[in-house]
Amino acid sequence: MYRARRKRVDTSESSGESGTEADTKASAPEGVRQRGWRRWAMDTRPLRRPAYRRLWSSTIVTAVGSQLTAVAVPKQIYDITGSSAWVGAASLAGLLPLIVFALWGGAVADTVDRRKLLLITNAGIAVTSLLFWIQAVAGLESVAALMLLLALQQAFWGLNAPARNASIARLVPEDELPAANALGSTVMQTGQVVGPLLAGALIPVIGLPELYLIDALALCVTVWAVYKLPSLPPLAGTAVRRAGVREVVAGFRYIAGHKVLLLSFLADIVAMVLGMPRALFPQLAAETYAPYGEGLALGLLFAAIPIGAVAGGLFSGTFSRARRHGWMVIGAVVVWGAAITGFGLSGSLWLAVAFLAVAGVADMVSMVFRGAILLSAATDEMRGRMQGVFTVVVAGGPRLADVLHGAAGSAFGAREAVAGGGLLVVAVMLALAVAVPALRRYRV
Repeated sequence: MYRARRKRVDTSESSGESGTEADTKASAPEGVRQRGWRRWAMDTRPLRRPAYRRLWSSTIVTAVGSQLTAVAVPKQIYDITGSSAWVGAASLAGLLPLIVFALWGGAVADTVDRRKLLLITNAGIAVTSLLFWIQAVAGLESVAALMLLLALQQAFWGLNAPARNASIARLVPEDELPAANALGSTVMQTGQVVGPLLAGALIPVIGLPELYLIDALALCVTVWAVYKLPSLPPLAGTAVRRAGVREVVAGFRYIAGHKVLLLSFLADIVAMVLGMPRALFPQLAAETYAPYGEGLALGLLFAAIPIGAVAGGLFSGTFSRARRHGWMVIGAVVVWGAAITGFGLSGSLWLAVAFLAVAGVADMVSMVFRGAILLSAATDEMRGRMQGVFTVVVAGGPRLADVLHGAAGSAFGAREAVAGGGLLVVAVMLALAVAVPALRRYRV
């Protein structure tokens, strides 16, 4: 069996406890011995470690605040142009900077103190939100300015995400990585539900510009939380190097040489590119589910996957006991594909929403264990680059899916495209699991 390397985590630097106290807690995880309903509830052991708690708390703030800006930018562009095409162009304008700077940011995160990098990038994101507010208050009404600010924001985010995710393995012991990932993913998914709803409620009351200001102020809280983190420099013995193209390429070579890492990325690409049908939600709401009310149907379709993911996170207690992380990823992707197939075959809106919610639970499980594999199977000097690639895959996969499903929906029909994509996910994931045994053999 391929086993993850067991690395002793210096929890004393992150929690202020003595090494003996931290080791005792790590070796006797209370959450694993829970009985009854508590064994299913979310494992909150990582929150007992002050450093991780600060990082997680900052995520709560940004998860909602970032969604306010995510709603405000397309709304403002549509108000200026009256064109959905410009809204789509703005989304693509932010994608290229995100890809470039996430890959480079992963290399940077492996060469510098990750806490300092988080401070700089969070401050940069906050300043960008403030600039969004200034242009809105000034009535600039320039799509070019909005796209430029969006590109700048995504560049800072690309630099930020790898360092943030790679830091988790330095703040909690290895056996708590799934729980830590579940906590973070649940907060982000909750933000995707609460943030847009809050934005929709606030725009008529306080106006669109103030959404940018709220996000900027919320990011100040994030900067303070990151400031209170311990220093996270490269580990002793790590070779000093510059973060350039050579280091980015070295990261891809590392992935190619470690099949379990490669398969973890491919699993997400398969699930998202072949099986994320959000581009067809408007068509399905207008055609298949029109009798339920197009607006209601569209809102439920978009909310169902995040709601399922949040529910999966809240009942993620069993994650801490799972040791076959590879099989968890494989099973989650297969369930995702089966649920998407069921969604495509559903003529009832409520049945469709139920299938999408199941898909959301599966997506949460996949996300948690893919993240745990990246943090446990890679060395610390490579974790930043692995998280950079992870950021690109997570951001780029659904956008590629939008193009693929949009074309397939026009050619074959929306329901046929969705069901066919789900079946392809199941078939391709099972084929990969059989052809390359590294992932199904991986355990900790």
